[in-house]
Amino acid sequence: MKRVQFDSKYLPYLFIAPQMAVIFIFFYWPSVQAIQSSFYLEDPFGFGSTFVGFANYTDTLKSPEYLGIAKFTAVFTVLVTFFSLALGLLLAVKADAVIRGNAAYKTILISVYAIAPPVAGLIGMMFFDQHIGPFVRFAALFGWNMKVGLDYFDTAFAMVFISVWKQIPYNFIFFLSGLQGIPVSVREAAAIDCRSGLRRFWTVTGPLLMPTGFFLLIINFTYSLFDTFGVIDVMVKDKAANNPITLVYKVYMDGFRGNDLGGSSAQSVILMIVVLVLTIFQFRFIERRVHYN
Repeated sequence: MKRVQFDSKYLPYLFIAPQMAVIFIFFYWPSVQAIQSSFYLEDPFGFGSTFVGFANYTDTLKSPEYLGIAKFTAVFTVLVTFFSLALGLLLAVKADAVIRGNAAYKTILISVYAIAPPVAGLIGMMFFDQHIGPFVRFAALFGWNMKVGLDYFDTAFAMVFISVWKQIPYNFIFFLSGLQGIPVSVREAAAIDCRSGLRRFWTVTGPLLMPTGFFLLIINFTYSLFDTFGVIDVMVKDKAANNPITLVYKVYMDGFRGNDLGGSSAQSVILMIVVLVLTIFQFRFIERRVHYN
């Protein structure tokens, strides 16, 4: 393997300096500021702050409202992650088997990913509109009087549906790339040894996709917790009290609308710790079952 040599030992650091500056300014510095603010009761007009220790954390963890939102966030994250991965994998397997018209098939599936989350939420609200929404009319055929924005369960269902729909193309792209990266010789040998397509996928194709699946598990978990903010904001705007929200949206509501900067900072730190613990758990225990070679 040919190694790259630089004339100066400082040149590599110069190349990565812009990226490191972006990470520090937009990630590390706000994190430090959030941790510092979480120990203070800050005046919303910026005239001063009072040190309160862990009072913001205890008030948050003892709040029944916060615990209820945390439970919904856990369920929401699991559902969005599971269905996004499952449907993305299913469509990738079907697309990999398409011979004629596969380019058009793939383009249609991938095009949804170009839609921004707020736009996806707006489109979803049109689909679930009480008067003109086609999904509402379809549900009415089965006796389901769907009231998105008014009924807690109906709104939660729409949130999960739209969030999954938005994320499926991303998973589809990576799963399809992983499937097409499997050597033809391996596929042919698997087809000879195992006639059942389902068993062949479970014993051969599935294990070979494990590295891609593990990567997408982390990405989808992060997406469900954070990147669905735009979808939720469009769907529950101005009426969040009657609808389910996630922990990220709770931080926004308390910090930017309620002007409780200390409490929202404490919530963001708690969320950061939870994500860190779950990520470590995934890498320590789930990654052991992933084979990259």
